[in-house]
Amino acid sequence: MSNHLPLPSDEELLISQKLIKQVVDLIDKNDGFIPFDQYWNTILYTPHLGYYSGSAYKIGRQGDFTTAPQLTDLFGKTWARQIAEILPQTEGNVYEFGAGTGVLAVDLLDALAEQGLHHYYIIEISPNLRARQQEIIVSKMPQYADRVIFLDRLPEYFDGVVIGNEILDAVPCQVFECRNDGIFEMGVTHHHGQLQESFQPASKILIDAIPHWISTDYALPYRSEIISQQTALTATIAQKLRKGALMWIDYGFDENEFYHPQRNKGTMIGHYRHHTVQDPFFYPALMDWTAHVNFSAIAEAATSAGLDFIGYTHQASFLLSLGITDLLEQKGDTASENYIRQAAACQKLLNPQEMGEIFKVIGFGKNINHDWTGFNGIDLSRKL
Repeated sequence: MSNHLPLPSDEELLISQKLIKQVVDLIDKNDGFIPFDQYWNTILYTPHLGYYSGSAYKIGRQGDFTTAPQLTDLFGKTWARQIAEILPQTEGNVYEFGAGTGVLAVDLLDALAEQGLHHYYIIEISPNLRARQQEIIVSKMPQYADRVIFLDRLPEYFDGVVIGNEILDAVPCQVFECRNDGIFEMGVTHHHGQLQESFQPASKILIDAIPHWISTDYALPYRSEIISQQTALTATIAQKLRKGALMWIDYGFDENEFYHPQRNKGTMIGHYRHHTVQDPFFYPALMDWTAHVNFSAIAEAATSAGLDFIGYTHQASFLLSLGITDLLEQKGDTASENYIRQAAACQKLLNPQEMGEIFKVIGFGKNINHDWTGFNGIDLSRKL
């Protein structure tokens, strides 16, 4: 496949080579092996070189992938209806993790500014993305820019609505492989500077986190992921939430589907200029690397840390319950170019074969009302 993909520029190739050199040095400092989640973290978040920490344009037509807010403002305006139900029960703050290009923040500011929004916090570790977010907010919503506060670390506590769209899928995962001769952890080594996958016997902690039925009931070898850092982030937010809500929207499955016997290569995938790539060593620094979310594990992490489970459903059901089609009708003349474009984007958000069912919404609350409009449709909670 890689022979048919667009080639990077000389400047981009140099960045990738510099990052590979850092990975090689890290491997050498760790006796020739690093766990895959450490490699993942390095290629995405190394300052100035990592995929999310560098300067490449990552999101949208010019980038490597497109998120729902980039398709249409209907996504943010619809989600705002759910947030607006919750805000009055809190201090009136919204906390967005990883705001991407800032488009979702713009849409939510526009929809919520007169509905009790006090401050809009953006937790963003990428200086480059933060600068772009500031630019679009000042450009599109100058009247509300003073309500936006940027954070590069978690606040002392949360009081309001915490949201994340396609955030968990970019959090590094551990990778394991069950074989006839035992359970192994996948990592990275190198041969004369050429990165390659490698395996070591898994630790007891990792083995205990793997569903026992895989090694006993499934055809082997079987490879998949453990999302320990995703659950740790969720639990930390839960512990810091005094009053309000936590909502994640991302692509993923319940545990039984996540560890389906036919999904024996796991869920990890790369995104490079709107192409999917299976090779994790394909131009490090220039390719996004993600894995699906195990929402059963996320639910367990949040509730164990003290949050109330509110609901779990398809993105399509969530958006339809909140009236996305009503908002589409407000776009005007159905024969206009704008309406047709918005309708096509809406179709992509709702279509089961596109984003409608593979993307899920999960919600938790603390010291607030449990009746959320977004979860009045299809209830998937029994599957968690």
